[in-house]
Amino acid sequence: MATFTAKQLHQWCRIPCSKLTTHPRRRVAFRLCRDSADMGQLMARELADLIIANNRRKRSTRAIIPCGPSCWYVPFTERINRESISLRRFEVFHMDECLDWQGREIPLDHPLSFRGYMLKHFYAPVRRSLAVPERNRHWLRPSTMDTVAAAIRKTPIDITYGGWGQDGHIAYNQARRHPYSSLTLDEVRQSTIRIQDNNLDTIIALAQRNFGSAYQFVPPMSVTLGVRECLSARKVRLFSDTGAWKQTALRVALFAPPTPEYPMTLLQEHPDALITATMDTARHPISEHPEWDLGV
Repeated sequence: MATFTAKQLHQWCRIPCSKLTTHPRRRVAFRLCRDSADMGQLMARELADLIIANNRRKRSTRAIIPCGPSCWYVPFTERINRESISLRRFEVFHMDECLDWQGREIPLDHPLSFRGYMLKHFYAPVRRSLAVPERNRHWLRPSTMDTVAAAIRKTPIDITYGGWGQDGHIAYNQARRHPYSSLTLDEVRQSTIRIQDNNLDTIIALAQRNFGSAYQFVPPMSVTLGVRECLSARKVRLFSDTGAWKQTALRVALFAPPTPEYPMTLLQEHPDALITATMDTARHPISEHPEWDLGV
């Protein structure tokens, strides 16, 4: 259960978007972007700059990478090609994947196949001479969980890129809603690679975003890195340009104490974590309607 009240949540949601970056009660660093295009340029620039710096030192760049937000793929791959930035030392750990009801991989041409999407939009546009070697692409699949876990433990991860879900999930680390199996905060903190059923609210949210609310087409299971792997990186950077779906989780992440109901609140315990959101994601309707009586 959440460790805050509805009254506290109402107070956080009432804070104007313009005051979030400097609010004295904010618990984790926050950055505001104008829109999706602005955020995409920022994400592309910061990761490319890290790769360039490591290439100059003749060392690898190890990153946990999500399938979304997708706004940075085009500016990133365009810069790689334009400036001939080698990705030969870039090691990519993909953080999650959708599975069917039997825990099997879905077809690559399914709209929610993360592997299919990344092959087409993240890898394919890069010139072959610059591309990430196949051996450096760590796909998280039911058959690769142990090898991916071992590879992550082998050498420190430089950076985790990610988004967050409607319940503040990082990768597919959703708030556990099983009626007979609740989790403590420490269990969420120590969670690791696993196969799981997706929450009903996650399925509904994905259906609304992708299939006109046709929940029947949303893969009901997933394989995911745990919170432990995602937060093991030296730097953690979460981004969202998705708007209303993410607004409340952002306010909780910024102001609530760590709680298993919103896993991204654990960013507060990381020494170098930063949340970035577009203005449309950082705004909240409660902050724009002070006349609303919500009974708190």
